[in-house]
Amino acid sequence: MAMLSRIENGWFKERPTLWPGQAMSLEVDTVLYAGKSEFQDVLVFKSAAYGNVLVLDGVIQVTERDEFAYQEMITHLAMFSHPNPQRILVVGGGDGGVVREVLKHDSVQEVYLCEIDETVIDVAKQFLPSMASSYKDPRVSIKIMDGAQFMSENQDFFDVIITDSSDPVGPADVLFKPPYFEKMNSALRQGGIICSQGECIWLHLDLIRPLLESCRLIFPSVSYAYTTIPTYPSGQIGFVLCGKSADTSFSNPHRVCEPGSAIQKKLRYYNHDIHKAAFVLPEFARRAIAGEKEE
Repeated sequence: MAMLSRIENGWFKERPTLWPGQAMSLEVDTVLYAGKSEFQDVLVFKSAAYGNVLVLDGVIQVTERDEFAYQEMITHLAMFSHPNPQRILVVGGGDGGVVREVLKHDSVQEVYLCEIDETVIDVAKQFLPSMASSYKDPRVSIKIMDGAQFMSENQDFFDVIITDSSDPVGPADVLFKPPYFEKMNSALRQGGIICSQGECIWLHLDLIRPLLESCRLIFPSVSYAYTTIPTYPSGQIGFVLCGKSADTSFSNPHRVCEPGSAIQKKLRYYNHDIHKAAFVLPEFARRAIAGEKEE
C-alpha cells in the first residue's frame, strides 16, 4: 500500500512536492489505519512522541500533541473578530477540531460541517476522539458534500466561514482560487467573516501574495496571520482572514478573550495578546505580501 511505503525503518517521512528539499519525520509506534478513500490516501498511526497522527495523501494533517495550536488559531482569530457569531460553517476539518473550538463560544446556535470525504470523519471518530467528540453536540450538522456547492445553496446565511483545508493539491486545490472566495462572500451575512488556511510564509509567498491580491478585490477587509506548530512545514502555518465589512479590524477584534474567563480557561494556545501578535509579520513576509521589493 502506497501510504505504508512512506514508513521506513519505523519512521514516517513526509516529502510533499509543495516544500521540496526538506522532509518531516515522526517515529511510528503502531499503524492504526491505512486505506484509500474515494478522494485520497488516509493513514493514521500512533507516534512515539506526538500521539495519534492523521495523514492525508502523505501530508500530516493533525497530531494529538500539537493540534490545538492550529485549531484554536484558525477558529478564534475569526470568531473573536465577529461581534456576535451565531451561524457557522466549517469547510473541510473532518477531524472535528475546528468544530470543537467553535462550540466554545456561547453565542453559537448552529454549526455546519461540510466535508467532502466521509472517511476522514470516520477515522477521526475512531482515532481522534478529543476532536471528533464535538460531532455529538446537537448544534452540529454534518454535510458530506462539496463546500462550494453547499454555500451556493445557502446565500447570505453564515456569520463566520472557516475553511480548514489541506494543501492546494488534489481535492483541496479549488479552495485556494478566487471563485471559492467569491462563493464564501456571497454565503456570508452582513458583517460576516471568513478564515482560510493560508500556507507557510517560509515556503509559499508566491502562492500567498496573489491569493491576498484576489481577496482584496472581493472583500473590503483582508488580513494575514500565522501561528507556530511543530509538525507543519517549517513549524508554521498562516491564515487568510477576510471581512464583509470595511469596519472589521482583525488585529483589534470586536470581542476580547478576557484572562480568567470561562472560554480562556478552555484554551491552550490562544489568548488576546497572541491574537494581536499573530498579525505582526516578519519583515520579509510583510514586504512580499505588500508587494514591496527587497533592497
